[in-house]
Amino acid sequence: MLHSVAVYCSSSNQLRPSFYKDAFRLGELLAEAQMQLIYGDGGIGLMREVASGALSRGGEVVGVIPQFMVNEGWNNPESTRTIIVQTMHERKASIAYMADAMVALPGGIGTLEELSECITWKQLGLHVKPIVILNTDGFYDPLLRFFDHLVNERMMRDIHRSMFTVVSTPEEVIPALLNAPVWDKNIRREAAI
Repeated sequence: MLHSVAVYCSSSNQLRPSFYKDAFRLGELLAEAQMQLIYGDGGIGLMREVASGALSRGGEVVGVIPQFMVNEGWNNPESTRTIIVQTMHERKASIAYMADAMVALPGGIGTLEELSECITWKQLGLHVKPIVILNTDGFYDPLLRFFDHLVNERMMRDIHRSMFTVVSTPEEVIPALLNAPVWDKNIRREAAI
């Protein structure tokens, strides 16, 4: 059973409307499924939308944010609980360790870094948690093509593409998390090409 889901996403307020709509809807769905949302505690962009969606349905929202971001006023005061850490590294590690699963919504380089790290840790057998990419409006299509390129160039094994699931709508996220292929941490033998 999944009790908590980490959501990685953009903090931009200049995105297409469908991104905000899907973020809010995912928050609603997580709350309705009684899954705690764990995220970077951003007070704007998709971060705020996913939190607002969860809160609108009575969900629990846990934000993890470094002190310097709080000092800048970037946190979301509406989060159910806020955990303040000192560094970005602590933030990423805390979110990943607290969550039973991970979801990436559209996002920038920070989201890409978080997603890449979760996939890398899974490849190395450091965790076996489900990872889902919500590919709203084909946002992640170029990245998925790049993953194909990595396989073709023998930088990644074909089996590693099964470490994550790609879906197109928020309604597909929770079923994808619950039905994710079981990943054996001993698969780390396959990490080297």
